[in-house]
Amino acid sequence: MIELSLLFAASCYALALLLDLWRIAAGPNAADRILALDTMVINVIALLVLYGVWRGTAIYFEAAMLIAMVGFVSTVAYCRFLLRGDIIE
Repeated sequence: MIELSLLFAASCYALALLLDLWRIAAGPNAADRILALDTMVINVIALLVLYGVWRGTAIYFEAAMLIAMVGFVSTVAYCRFLLRGDIIE
């Protein structure tokens, strides 16, 4: 039963990733694209956690934590670049 639940959740997150790709391609402005990229990072983290639960190992949880940190820093850097024109002051 848990395998079926994991498969359903993974397919929902995969569909969300496809919708995020559509928002990146068709986003009317840069702010929508930044939000779509941040949402993609969250969906990838969720997929990694689901895969870790399915495999029964903890290494995927650590990988999800690393991706979360990199995703946060990249989102902040991209927003600062759009607002100020440079990342480092």
